[in-house]
Amino acid sequence: MKLCSILINGNPCVGVKTESGIVNLTDLGFPASMSEFIVGGDAILARAEEALRVGNLPALNERDVKFLPVTEPKKIICEGLNFKKHAEETGGTAPDYPIFFSKFSDALAAEGEAVTLPSWLKNYDYEAELVIVIGKLAVNVSVEQAKDCIFGYTCGNDLSARDAQFLSTQWLAGKSLPGFGPTGPYIVTSDSFDPYVSNGIYCELNGVRVQSGDTSDMIFPCYETVSAASRFFPLSPGDLIFTGTPAGVIQGKPKEARVWLKPGDTVKVTIDGIGTLTTPLV
Repeated sequence: MKLCSILINGNPCVGVKTESGIVNLTDLGFPASMSEFIVGGDAILARAEEALRVGNLPALNERDVKFLPVTEPKKIICEGLNFKKHAEETGGTAPDYPIFFSKFSDALAAEGEAVTLPSWLKNYDYEAELVIVIGKLAVNVSVEQAKDCIFGYTCGNDLSARDAQFLSTQWLAGKSLPGFGPTGPYIVTSDSFDPYVSNGIYCELNGVRVQSGDTSDMIFPCYETVSAASRFFPLSPGDLIFTGTPAGVIQGKPKEARVWLKPGDTVKVTIDGIGTLTTPLV
């Protein structure tokens, strides 16, 4: 199932993508908040599937929908250097343990939402990433338990201001500017997406592919990542974990070849089986 958070007549709603378009589940008696919907777990997904079997439900054209950030998370956790080739291209080494940092909630941006690049920083970079959507409370869970704590997966772009990121050993300053965590447009539920097979992760800049990776190349795959994060941070329904980016970022190029992101650029993140997240920069 492909779910989305959308705005209809000024009100947030939960939608589901069907062959006919996007059906407004909230109009059918389901929660308006995606995080509240997620709390419903398998039972609410079964109800939604049953509701869709009725057929002939009103559906919105995807092009006419205003998307919202996929959830209302309590926590946005990010993982650094989780692809070996990316670690190598940026002069690092593959870590022995997941490297965690965070973004603030106002770093979230929705599908198609324009993100402003502040004029006082210059070295802006893209990072195409698979994002885990947490489905239930997870505290110090095992790798085996972690699978059941995942509601689904979505596309993310860990936008980064490298000149702020590397002012110190703490990356937060360069990672959590307003809008620097675009997500969406859809959450694909975990029963429909296997992160342990070869799912391509791609990034396009102004129509040119600049990143091409694969989820099977993760150093710490998704269940291991959730288990490790849950040792330090209680994970709640709707929380997001950005799982790292494959090679191809601007920071990984020789200094003379780096052309940083600028206003007017458009970045697209595509993940096989999920969809494409578009972010115009202004």
